[in-house]
Amino acid sequence: MSSTGFEAARITDRVWWVGAIDWEIRDFHGYATSRGSTYNAYLVMADKVTLVDTVKAPFRDEMMARIASVVDPAKIDYIVSNHSEMDHSGSLPETITRVKPDKVFASPMGVKALGAHFGLDGIEPLKTGDELSLGNLTLKFLETRMLHWPDSMVSYLAEEKLLFSQDGFGMHLASGERFADELDPAVLRHEAAKYYANILLPYSGLITKLLATVKELGLEVDFLCPDHGPVWRKGFDILGWYADWAQQEPTMKAVVAYATMWHSTERMAHAIGDGLAAGGASPRLLPVPPAHRSDVMTELLEAGAFLVGSPTINNQVFPSMADLLCYARGLKPLNKVGQVFGSYGWSGEATKQLAAELEAMKVELVAEPIRVNYVPTDADLDRCRKLGLEVAAKMKERVA
Repeated sequence: MSSTGFEAARITDRVWWVGAIDWEIRDFHGYATSRGSTYNAYLVMADKVTLVDTVKAPFRDEMMARIASVVDPAKIDYIVSNHSEMDHSGSLPETITRVKPDKVFASPMGVKALGAHFGLDGIEPLKTGDELSLGNLTLKFLETRMLHWPDSMVSYLAEEKLLFSQDGFGMHLASGERFADELDPAVLRHEAAKYYANILLPYSGLITKLLATVKELGLEVDFLCPDHGPVWRKGFDILGWYADWAQQEPTMKAVVAYATMWHSTERMAHAIGDGLAAGGASPRLLPVPPAHRSDVMTELLEAGAFLVGSPTINNQVFPSMADLLCYARGLKPLNKVGQVFGSYGWSGEATKQLAAELEAMKVELVAEPIRVNYVPTDADLDRCRKLGLEVAAKMKERVA
């Protein structure tokens, strides 16, 4: 990758974005990144010049070129690693070799992780409450364990009222614009929701606690600088979005995800969707495929019901549905009602397996599962529509 043609973007008078834009990436460990991503690194031009986070390994030269547009990289005194995941630390070893900083810092768990990943030693630990003097500026640190790795922490630049939030408040979105207020609000909300649903959802309880801690500490934040996506300036909405998403309050949106072979399960899904709509719910029908698992989770984030359907193949759930349910169970969505349905030929195990998966996810099953031999009759489709009505009625009880 060329090291020319890249320049830093100014965030404040003393903070610069020196990250990289990944326009090509379309998969991030199983999450469909249809709009690409960024790997954000930040340069603090203090008395002690400090680099906060680095970038994915193939983009090191791009980051170094952006740094060089502001200052000779050899003048960097400190590097702070807020998160050791490879998209933020992949270029760290070579950056250390090239820059030769006086000190490198990470959380106590980050010190262990960077040692395990790269064999790095001599990294100094920073824990919650610690402060690092940069001469004329000060960084303060707060560990955010399991948001979303054990090593995760955030760094607060007090004089600029700026929070380096690592993977918090980010999104996978490649753009030439550096600030959220320069982008389409609908795209921002969608990509922020997708990121939350597919990465942070299992840690919603911790997010609620973190937001309360930030409030208790009285931190004034004019800039949120995440490790993916745009920077948020004063007046941003994403803190409110996170507070809402963390509660996982049920709504009247119902996600109906289904796999189908010869359209029988598809016809059942459509009848269920019609019943949901007639009952006052807002159905989202998602055939899997072509719907991607990460897009199903995005819809499920603000839903009150989760219904799943599959034909039986080789005495099992259809593979794409098994993939979705394995993925969804790991993300731990809460406060849903739902049910299962499906068609079969000479055996019909899929619906029983689907029900076991939803029960493991603590989805409250409404009414009875519907299992249809071969092609659904009009009577079968009436049963499906009735199921939709019953689920909608239960949703109303929970939302009220």
